[in-house]
Amino acid sequence: MTTDAFHVYDTTLRDGAQREGISYSVQDKLAVARLLDDLGVQFIEGGWPGAMPKDTEFFARARTELDLKSALLVAFGATRKAGVKVEDDAQVAALLDSEAPVITIVAKSDVRHVAEALRTTNEENVAMVRDTVAYLVSKGRRVFVDYEHFFDGYRNDPDYGVALITAATEAGASVNVLCDTNGGCLPSRITAVVTDVLARTGARLGIHCQDDTACAVANSIAAVEAGATHVQCTANGYGERTGNADLFAVIGNLEMKLDMRVLPEGRLPEMVRVSHAIAEIANLPANTHQAYVGVSAFAHKAGLHASALKVNSDLYNHMDPALVGNDMRVLVTEMAGRASVELKGRELGIDLSDDPDVLTRVVERVKDLEAGGWTFEAADASFELLLRDEMTGGRRRHFTVESWRTIVEQRADGTVASEATVKVHANGERIVATGEGNGPVNALDNALRTALTSAFPELAALELVDYKVRILDGSAGTDAVTRVLVGTTDGAHDWTTVGVHENVIAASWLALEDAVAYGLLKAGRETGEQA
Repeated sequence: MTTDAFHVYDTTLRDGAQREGISYSVQDKLAVARLLDDLGVQFIEGGWPGAMPKDTEFFARARTELDLKSALLVAFGATRKAGVKVEDDAQVAALLDSEAPVITIVAKSDVRHVAEALRTTNEENVAMVRDTVAYLVSKGRRVFVDYEHFFDGYRNDPDYGVALITAATEAGASVNVLCDTNGGCLPSRITAVVTDVLARTGARLGIHCQDDTACAVANSIAAVEAGATHVQCTANGYGERTGNADLFAVIGNLEMKLDMRVLPEGRLPEMVRVSHAIAEIANLPANTHQAYVGVSAFAHKAGLHASALKVNSDLYNHMDPALVGNDMRVLVTEMAGRASVELKGRELGIDLSDDPDVLTRVVERVKDLEAGGWTFEAADASFELLLRDEMTGGRRRHFTVESWRTIVEQRADGTVASEATVKVHANGERIVATGEGNGPVNALDNALRTALTSAFPELAALELVDYKVRILDGSAGTDAVTRVLVGTTDGAHDWTTVGVHENVIAASWLALEDAVAYGLLKAGRETGEQA
């Protein structure tokens, strides 16, 4: 069980939503909040009611549509305006109207911002903080204060930041959050300031870091080690400019490196699922190289690494990937050695430890193919087919291809139509089938599956979900060698296959053929005769 002694505070729905390219609907925000609650964060900042209509609606709907088990919702807003009584300030009233049990108010803590942005006196700004905190506390709310540009302000006038924190704490603020708003600090600066402020105020401190120096996670951890007991983050590091401290990296470091239990028991393995689900809602690709939760976070490519991993996986993994819901992966590339192939086979459920000849053949074949532009590190399905071919001494498939062709026609009305014909042999029959599509590759995919569905009904569930084309380095223009990666799903599993050829359609066909062959393998079909 987590306690109030340490806070993991998420601001994905407000600060994270400031990332370029993100625009959450209210429904999206509700879905993200449920995922964060599943993970077990203590506080979820829902937005700025009163200032943003979408955020006002979110809090209204949250009252009836969210049933949070771990987290409390937080409304974000500003102090009262200069010269305005707090009870008369419309934005302060909107914070109360949100009915959020916790309110975070942002305050200017740099004397330059007080003079130039707020255009008021230092004394009035202190009063704005004190009055707003006291008023919200009197209404039964728990109040946190975010001090904007605190570290810059502390450099200009360290006494002013202390005066603000003292006033807010005396008025009833629970946490005083020091914000590296422009992301310009390094860990040593964070440590020095947090240590000094804690000694001077004795107040409960929090930390909020932007990532402009790529130090947001390191700065957050440095603040915690210096005494901060409240850390603000965003899922996947989403945020303005270069982003915020990544929630998953911060939690991973606190739990795994500092041995701090900051999530409820059993929630840590949810990190990968929650990270990828939030990326999907944000309509952004998951960061494959993200610490702890990226699919490449525990991926090993070099043969030297694989040799050590074969002996003991701890030798090159800084932790057990399963603890955060991830897996170790071995990538098979031209850098692969026998240990890499053996480990990859084990990952795929194939034991090659007693078959050194197969290991040798696979290693040599991979190196030869990759010299010609093939790649298997992103195409596990094609690699497994290759591996099984070498084990059986030849290329075996459920079907053989006699020929294929595509036609692309631009019609008089300007529309472009694609049609494909394939001729295949399956179950002792010769089958000819045609297919149409929004392009030649889609038409080929439809034609191939049409031809084979009568013999293999399970192929009806297959769907092409991703298609990537790359012109390989060292070639030029339309004469270049092309690599195609095709992503396929059967609704339960996803896999990727690869094809390489001077002709982009031929490269696509090779990847499609592997995709269907692998789909049949996943469905439990025994491989056919040697092709």
